[in-house]
Amino acid sequence: MLRTHTCGELTIADLNKEVTLTGWVQKSRDLGGMTFIDMRDRYGMTQLTFNSDDDAEMRAQARELGREFVIKVSGKVIERSNKNLKMATGEIEIKVSKLELLNPAKLPPFLIEDETDGGDDLRLKYRYLDLRRNPARNNLVLRHKMAQEVRKYLDGMDFIEVETPVLIKSTPEGARDFVVPSRMNPGEFYALPQSPQTFKQLLMVSGFDRYFQIVKCFRDEDLRADRQPEFTQIDCEMAFIEQEDILNVFEGLIRTLFKNVKGVDLAQVPRMQYTDAMRLYGSDKPDTRFDMKFVELNQIVKGKDFPVFDQAELVIGINAKGCAEYTRKQLDELTDFIKRPQIGGTGLIYMRHAADGSLKSSVDKFYNEDDLKKWSEAFNSEPGDLILIMAGQTDRVRKQLNELRLEMGNRLGLRDKDKFAPLWVLDFPLLEWDEDSGRYHAMHHPFTSPKTEDIGMLDTNPGQVRANAYDMVVNGIEIGGGSIRIHDRELQSLMFKHLGFSVEEAQNQFGFLLDAFEYGAPPHGGIAFGFDRLVSIFAGLDSIRDVIAFPKNNSGRDVMIDSPSTIADEQLKELKISTTV
Repeated sequence: MLRTHTCGELTIADLNKEVTLTGWVQKSRDLGGMTFIDMRDRYGMTQLTFNSDDDAEMRAQARELGREFVIKVSGKVIERSNKNLKMATGEIEIKVSKLELLNPAKLPPFLIEDETDGGDDLRLKYRYLDLRRNPARNNLVLRHKMAQEVRKYLDGMDFIEVETPVLIKSTPEGARDFVVPSRMNPGEFYALPQSPQTFKQLLMVSGFDRYFQIVKCFRDEDLRADRQPEFTQIDCEMAFIEQEDILNVFEGLIRTLFKNVKGVDLAQVPRMQYTDAMRLYGSDKPDTRFDMKFVELNQIVKGKDFPVFDQAELVIGINAKGCAEYTRKQLDELTDFIKRPQIGGTGLIYMRHAADGSLKSSVDKFYNEDDLKKWSEAFNSEPGDLILIMAGQTDRVRKQLNELRLEMGNRLGLRDKDKFAPLWVLDFPLLEWDEDSGRYHAMHHPFTSPKTEDIGMLDTNPGQVRANAYDMVVNGIEIGGGSIRIHDRELQSLMFKHLGFSVEEAQNQFGFLLDAFEYGAPPHGGIAFGFDRLVSIFAGLDSIRDVIAFPKNNSGRDVMIDSPSTIADEQLKELKISTTV
């Protein structure tokens, strides 16, 4: 090594040691008779000192060093006169006896500081510089620690890490595939995996019992804060198990991560039925850090000649505690919020439970004091509370009120990033109807097992069939999902039939899996955690982009290497791909 120590490890216990350090110039200060340089590496920062008694040529060289110059210094550890106890090395400095310039540097396009002046696009373009900043580097260190804890836990539970193929077959279910042309098979294409789903099931057929992989997956879909075209999963599968086994093993994983990485002791993770999650929160990933559950009002508000309520399929509301003094302007802001196109609400009704106990609503023309008392009882409201009510088609209004609930949680400071509320959501619908295609699609994927007692409804009432499926949610973010799988050919073929596959299409797409089920497939199930999302929650960040070393921007571009890009005509000819439209 060119160094004897790192820039983050020397302390007062190392006084008078002769040391050699390497790193980057963070900043320098010339105080006439003294020159000070802060030198940084990934481990920390150490102050270097040069004074007028030193070699004149070396001191002149030190005064010429710019930000991000790469240097090597040797010298003695001495005690600092002006200690900085906020730094691990803040009690010492290095009196430099030898300075070597390893590489000069251009002036960076933004400050390499915790609080930088670089915008998102600029920092993505120069991501290799952004990663020198403590926040960016710490996110990757956190990611590394979490990956090691995952491997340690699963290895201790007898899981085997197996790599599955990256070049696979395109399938019609799920998001869009990224496709890769095959030069040796003109006109044919590989797909990049959205998940190793079928391969991990085949590993169970192979007798590998317990599999895991921290694996890259790819989806060609529109991007947002918690999506990237390539992302990482903790992908797991177990054989000879029931749903309870999956929940226990992977609740253990999550609790271990919180304990060993965050120092947080989680209680046993509560469980909630999908139907209850939708009824009480309007979301299959409810944020349970705060209460504000939905209250249904059909029985007490209809029949009063108020058309908005009388014509609605569902009237529903929340109690925003302590908000009775909201001004008309604040209430108008909430109304504008739910009317945004991405939410689609048509209006907002409210009732104030004033500090003096009186009740007043925005629809007093239709509802008298006795009516409002029933509202108050339904919400268990107290003086100072504000009741917010919406009406409409059941599924739509629940989703709209969920957005309003989360907005109120933000406004009231109830969504604390240092508080963690994990939750299992169980028994999802097996199928969901798609208006565009006019058929049912698998809510999770085509290999999810229906509840045994619901199989008979596949022919008569497919929308009511429940799946042996489960999601883990933390703070309103889905971090993992899985299911017990189908493991016999007859049931899997029936599932394909209800998803609109002909016998020939099912055999063409998934014949390898159907055939494997005829050779003694064990009962099995699994789960996949979104590793990027999990790390971002641990880091207290809203975007997964900040915990990925080299992420894409919101347009799916890597602006650092300028990708995607065109390729040469000669390459296209080799691949038998025409450039004409």
